[in-house]
Amino acid sequence: MTSSDLLADMPAVDPDRLVPVDTAALAGPGDPGHAPRILLLYGSLRARSFSRLVAEEAERLLRWYGCETRVFDPRDLPLPDAAEPDHPKVVELRDLATWSEGMVWVSPERHGAMTGIMKAQIDWLPLSLGGVRPTQGKTLALMQVCGGSQSFNAVNQMRILGRWMRMVTIPNQSSVPKAFTEFGEDDRMRASPFYNRIVDVVEELVKFTWMVRARSDYLVDRYSERVETRAELSKRVNQRAL
Repeated sequence: MTSSDLLADMPAVDPDRLVPVDTAALAGPGDPGHAPRILLLYGSLRARSFSRLVAEEAERLLRWYGCETRVFDPRDLPLPDAAEPDHPKVVELRDLATWSEGMVWVSPERHGAMTGIMKAQIDWLPLSLGGVRPTQGKTLALMQVCGGSQSFNAVNQMRILGRWMRMVTIPNQSSVPKAFTEFGEDDRMRASPFYNRIVDVVEELVKFTWMVRARSDYLVDRYSERVETRAELSKRVNQRAL
């Protein structure tokens, strides 16, 4: 789709205020030059999942900003440790994580926390695969949807996880209260300050991804790993869970 086609598919956007990212001002030396690769995860299996709808709104914006996107469908993903890592859905998720240069995590808040479906996807992402960390140094944006008043419990929890996965988690975040009131019968989000915040988050993610991806190896380089062999690293981070 052309930029005009993508813009026409985002009626809640003010086209006069949506500004392309100046990639030349952000890209590091040796940047690969291809479209930033962004993986989107959502945390609900409901037929009308508002976390999925928010992820789809974010995906439309990411494509307008020139990104290549993939949305992972968590249906049929087994619980962590309930299947082997060669399960097709686990392989799909891990391959997408390796492919990506940035991620968007969108979870409903349930009982004051992210959903188990969201956590299961994150738990299947290993800290290391054969000594290579599939999430380290990649960018991350966080969003949540609420059934009631606005809360930030889920994004705060996911921010801790993003740090644990050694991801560059951007400062901005989004929380949509009473999400069922923010979408029309066509499942599209209405123009509102909450939609504007999603645009903010996406724009910031794209900027950080352009800025970080060519520099990520240097940014995450650390002394403790320089004195540890690849085999030792793999053995340490892949210990069998108790």
